[in-house]
Amino acid sequence: MSATVDDVVVRALTADDLPDLERMEVALFGAAAWSPESLAAEIVGPGRWYVGATVQGELVGYAGLWFDGYDAQVMTVGTDERFQGRGLGRRMLENLLAHARSVGAAVVLLEVRVDNDAAIHLYESLGFERLGKRRAYYQPGNIDAWTMRLDLRGDGAA
Repeated sequence: MSATVDDVVVRALTADDLPDLERMEVALFGAAAWSPESLAAEIVGPGRWYVGATVQGELVGYAGLWFDGYDAQVMTVGTDERFQGRGLGRRMLENLLAHARSVGAAVVLLEVRVDNDAAIHLYESLGFERLGKRRAYYQPGNIDAWTMRLDLRGDGAA
């Protein structure tokens, strides 16, 4: 499929998306994938905002945010391998950031694997900065993570 970012629709996830969400989660994250029960609970949990990217009606990406009343936390961003590198992650993340601004979040935080150069580049291009390293954050595998932060206070950008 040779879809461009212009062919992408970003929309809220629903329970009907769970089969595709589960398939992508396992394909992308393997042994570290969230369980089907965790995914189902997460997309409807309090303070959560989950979006999916679709191309011609097919769910090909997903991303989620949690807002606790002050800070927002990016919970996950995943794009089907067939569609990586085409701007879908950016589109979904921009949607999450717009939502964070709309609910009054002061900052947005996230963790990213230290070896995920593409994601780190994306986050830094949107203004996130590295705060520090969390040792053995991702399990299994004992993979370190960068904690990153975007300050939204005084940011009038859309």
